Amino acid sequence: MRGKLIVITGIDGSGKTVQTKLLCEHLLKEGYSAVVTDFPQYGKTFFADMVTRYLTGEFGSANMVSPYLAALLYAGDRWECKEQIETWLNEGKIIVSNRYVCDNKAHQGGKLSSSQEREKFFPWLDTLEHHIFRIPRSDLNILLYVPADIAYKLIEKKEQRAYLGAEKKDIHEKDINHLKNSQQTFLDIAMKEKGWVVINCTQNNALLPEQVIASKVWEAIQNIIG
Repeated sequence: MRGKLIVITGIDGSGKTVQTKLLCEHLLKEGYSAVVTDFPQYGKTFFADMVTRYLTGEFGSANMVSPYLAALLYAGDRWECKEQIETWLNEGKIIVSNRYVCDNKAHQGGKLSSSQEREKFFPWLDTLEHHIFRIPRSDLNILLYVPADIAYKLIEKKEQRAYLGAEKKDIHEKDINHLKNSQQTFLDIAMKEKGWVVINCTQNNALLPEQVIASKVWEAIQNIIG
């Protein structure tokens, strides 16, 4: 039986890395064959190195770089992992991915100011990711919803990450307007496309406990893992 590809997504500061780890651990504990992918694959691929240069501002601010050009870098990084993903799926594994194609849609599509521009961008991106690079489609996208103002504050608490060098935030994380635009684009996509679950991760303007969110994520995947 072919495996499943489950994506944990959301804006920066929404807790994707933690929930990806917790979900994979839960799957393994329950006897499932599960693995984790994490995009971008910092330090591992040619295209991820280019993403690093983009995120550290070498090519300008997020809005200075065309969403079409930036999207090519992220899609190329997934393309370099495509054979491994296909192998895992053919082996029947459940892949839990921290970010995926949907993140390219939200972060790059969110740069476009009009719905008409986004309606042109999304089919182009689908062609790039799934028809040119032939990257497998996800079975489920789980959106961790954290209001941008709260997420922006949570980013401050992140540990230093190697790909940023001396910087604390990348160009997406520095720009609260980028976070807000990406958040709205995520929500728009989740409402229009099949295969999405939106989980509200806050209460009273504070992030819910990790295990409470993890329980909601576990409930969300039950129809997928059977």
